[in-house]
Amino acid sequence: MRSDGISQAIRLRQTFGEDVVVLGLHTVFEHHEAMQPVSLRAYLHEFQVPFPVAVDRPRGNGIPATMSRLDLRGTATLLLVDKRGGLRANHFGAIDDLPLGAAVERLLHEPD
Repeated sequence: MRSDGISQAIRLRQTFGEDVVVLGLHTVFEHHEAMQPVSLRAYLHEFQVPFPVAVDRPRGNGIPATMSRLDLRGTATLLLVDKRGGLRANHFGAIDDLPLGAAVERLLHEPD
């Protein structure tokens, strides 16, 4: 995750509070030697990340398991999951806060 994605995720959490679950996913798909657990801990501390961050499971081909399964293209990637656990958006790159907030608001107001 890059700092712009982190900042937006923090804003999303601050805006919607407990109504939205924000999770990070650390996927190492390049620079494997430098991206060790200590590096991730330092990054999360530096950017004061207030939400859980999972570490994607490495695979032999260099592309981590979740990254491969969800066809993620890199960082930053935004995934929106609805109340039923369905993947509703997989967006690579930056997205403006306003359309993101509107998309989240629509998901929150869908029937259970």
